[in-house]
Amino acid sequence: MAQQADVFKKLVAHCKEYGFVFPSSEIYDGLAAVYDYGQYGVELKNNIKKYWWDSMVLLHDNVVGLDAAIFMHPTVWKASGHVDAFNDPLIDNKDSKKRYRADVLIEDLMQKIEEKINKEITKAKKRFGDSFDEKQFRETNPRVIANQKKLNEIHSRFTKALNDNDLEELRQIIIDYEIVDPVSGTKNWTEVRQFNLMFSTEMGSTADGAQKIYLRPETAQGIFVNYLNVQKTGRMKLPFGIAQIGKAFRNEIVARQFIFRMREFEQMEMQFFVRPGEELKWFEYWKEKRMKWHKSLGMGDEKYRFHDHDKLAHYANAATDIEFKMPFGFKEVEGIHSRTDFDLSSHQEYSGKKLQYFDPELNKNYVPYVIETSIGVDRMFLSVLAGAYNEEEIEGKDGKKETRVVLNLPPVLAPVKLAVLPLVKKDGLPELAKKIVNDLKFDFNCQYDEKDSIGRRYRRQDAIGTPYCITIDHQSLEDNTVTIRHRDTMQQERVKIEKLRDIIADKVSLREVLKKLV
Repeated sequence: MAQQADVFKKLVAHCKEYGFVFPSSEIYDGLAAVYDYGQYGVELKNNIKKYWWDSMVLLHDNVVGLDAAIFMHPTVWKASGHVDAFNDPLIDNKDSKKRYRADVLIEDLMQKIEEKINKEITKAKKRFGDSFDEKQFRETNPRVIANQKKLNEIHSRFTKALNDNDLEELRQIIIDYEIVDPVSGTKNWTEVRQFNLMFSTEMGSTADGAQKIYLRPETAQGIFVNYLNVQKTGRMKLPFGIAQIGKAFRNEIVARQFIFRMREFEQMEMQFFVRPGEELKWFEYWKEKRMKWHKSLGMGDEKYRFHDHDKLAHYANAATDIEFKMPFGFKEVEGIHSRTDFDLSSHQEYSGKKLQYFDPELNKNYVPYVIETSIGVDRMFLSVLAGAYNEEEIEGKDGKKETRVVLNLPPVLAPVKLAVLPLVKKDGLPELAKKIVNDLKFDFNCQYDEKDSIGRRYRRQDAIGTPYCITIDHQSLEDNTVTIRHRDTMQQERVKIEKLRDIIADKVSLREVLKKLV
């Protein structure tokens, strides 16, 4: 875990050093849990959003888009349950004065126990090789049995406490299993209490006439209140979906782990409206579709897993998370929920407007059920960077070993697709290089770089994840060929300048990735 923590620190530092993510308002000492995306970060983020949007809207003829306002009528949040039930269970350590989410402390403990089990299994695999029987080992190894029993006990108590909203039991689990404050190292805990996460503000020209409103804590409600507008104007038939990308805001008291948990963040959500009774079928459908979307980036299937919810939200009858193996463990990047008819029924009740669908096949009206897929753009961004960050030992000048820091980003998501590098700043090489950039910039995000040695320029491009470097040398002037260097292998090949567009397009094409999803 210590080694993984070091990797995470390096990743955070890398993000700032190379223009991916900056602390917000840094010249004023920053604002906690708020971040700005730099010149490469915004490109990567936009590419992630385009990959999601096109996979939803272009590949499904029954999914359309929406862009709802951030400000909404305050009754929306009463109807959705956020005013009364959008809370986190918080606990303070009296010595460090730090505040934590009680459920996260317990989840971290369970993860540590699970890691102990996996460590024992990994050691045994190395020892026994091909003859290793994991099932038998789990059932017979004393340390694994003891840890699994402990894990099961904690999980059982934790699940019951969450479902019963039993704050005293959550604290008791923390006490019984001697969970310590990571800062002070003590177990001097306060009681657990609930804290509402919504930001509020006022709208109006005078203090007396101002109306209390909220910054939306999720984008889903903007879809639900527009369900009928989209259904009627788009002549949509069930099942159909509405997709949206937008900002959301949560007053996270325990914001941590860089951009994993922030107070201002961006969501990519799709609400899929279905016939009652068919929701669990569509829940399984979207589980499979969304996992395929993640794995199609080629970052390693073993880095993803499903995690079913221990506690279902008040509106759900099924829920699971897609988790990615971050440097700090498997963490949620996307949630898939069967929300039943809670949202539309509740808005129908509070607004007095009918939000029903007339089903011509059944010849009846009903409130549709909803399957939700919700992915955090920032968490997806972090998972992509974490999966791509590598430090490699390579042979440098004079046969000496040196470290190459490289982002092995999926080419389709890379902020810069190619860098064009003249070998020297004379003899007409810069002019030819700029001509190539001007020709290709309509198709790809290109970068021109003539400063420093060619080796240093390669390293800069490796660090921002550029898949291809095009080097212009004196031979280029003679035969119209250039050297193309591949980021991941560092191999180089000589190609005709007129072939560059086709070669690069084939490798960075979003079309090719989307075709894997059909």
